[in-house]
Amino acid sequence: MTTPGSAPTDLWPAPRARRPVEATVSLPGSKSLTNRALVLAAIADGPSVVRRALRSRDTLLMAGALSALGSRVDTSGDDWTVTPGPFVADAEVDCGLAGTVMRFVPPIAGLSTGAVAFDGDPHMRTRPIGEVLSALRTLGVGIEDGGRGTLPFTVRGAGSVTGGRVVVDASASSQFISALLLAGARYEQGIEVRHEGPPVPSLPHIEMTVAMLREHGVAVDDGVTDRWAVAPGPVRATDHVIEPDLSNAAPFLALAAVSNGTVVVRDWPRRTTQAGDALREILARMGCEVDFVEAGLRVRGTGTLEGIDVDLHDVGELAPAVAALCALADSPSHLRGIAHIRGHETDRLAALATELTALGSDVTEHDDGLSIAPAPLHGGDFHTYADHRMAHAGVIVGAAVDDVRVENIDTTSKTFPGFAAFWSGLW
Repeated sequence: MTTPGSAPTDLWPAPRARRPVEATVSLPGSKSLTNRALVLAAIADGPSVVRRALRSRDTLLMAGALSALGSRVDTSGDDWTVTPGPFVADAEVDCGLAGTVMRFVPPIAGLSTGAVAFDGDPHMRTRPIGEVLSALRTLGVGIEDGGRGTLPFTVRGAGSVTGGRVVVDASASSQFISALLLAGARYEQGIEVRHEGPPVPSLPHIEMTVAMLREHGVAVDDGVTDRWAVAPGPVRATDHVIEPDLSNAAPFLALAAVSNGTVVVRDWPRRTTQAGDALREILARMGCEVDFVEAGLRVRGTGTLEGIDVDLHDVGELAPAVAALCALADSPSHLRGIAHIRGHETDRLAALATELTALGSDVTEHDDGLSIAPAPLHGGDFHTYADHRMAHAGVIVGAAVDDVRVENIDTTSKTFPGFAAFWSGLW
């Protein structure tokens, strides 16, 4: 099967699994780990190597952003070498559709003596960044955004940031917290970030940030709920080996469930801060057999796919794949705690409700989630809204339902270049 071009009107016939799929897959590296490693390497006290880095649009945009600031990022091989450099020149940063670039780079840009202009794809101008910009203003960093709190904006640093205490409402994205923590050790007084507002979503991503800071020798105090403090000091140059992206495992493990087959994901870590590790518990609750084997994590479909009532607040990036599985389940499901995914690449709750309903699913959209009842599904067009996780949902349904056509499958290149050909080759 060939992959069509990337124009939004392209429709890709999703392969149907007509027999149990037996496969062992190796996944690209984690985008979340790769981009955090690149940021920390760019402000470290010497060169670092990011081994098995994910090569995708988001990570190349991050490499480009850090290079524009003054670092040297060699992406020519599988292992990327990052050499910190002085941040002294004016620069332009293309955020594309990468939330990590839009949010993680401005606190670093505050250390520059140049004017750093940020913009991105049209949809990125609707994604929230105002809390980070307000925090930087509190710390004395010059921000020009016309009062919008969105892209485009310009950061005008003074070569250093005093640092200190800031209060943010991170209920829209845990990245607001991570962005400030990643840069905080390079601020003269470090940084103390307090969250005030509804619960912070996706806490495992903040835990990932804290763990990586500590690997670089940075002292982080996270002993009080909704408070994180980073002590000032050097960021030690540290090489990282990037784990496979466990959230990208969702469609492959789901394939085992819907085809009554067996899928092994190689090199699944026994301990990790990645949100995708929650797939083990979710799939077991839905009726799959889940266990570790020598090669990695193995999931077996059992012929039964049960609905699930689950709070996905901390692992919202898994919601599209889980919703697709729920649409194929034998009993009702309720996915809760995920109002924040309305602010991701698209309004994922509205998009999932629209697209699954169009294929015959019985979906009720709530403010913070979805209720999905068993209903016979049929083929049709599944729109992705330029969102790689929506594409994952589409191919999962397509593996179990005839004649599903997924729009713009190439949007999966955000975290998995070559996904369509890889997926088609599994059976």
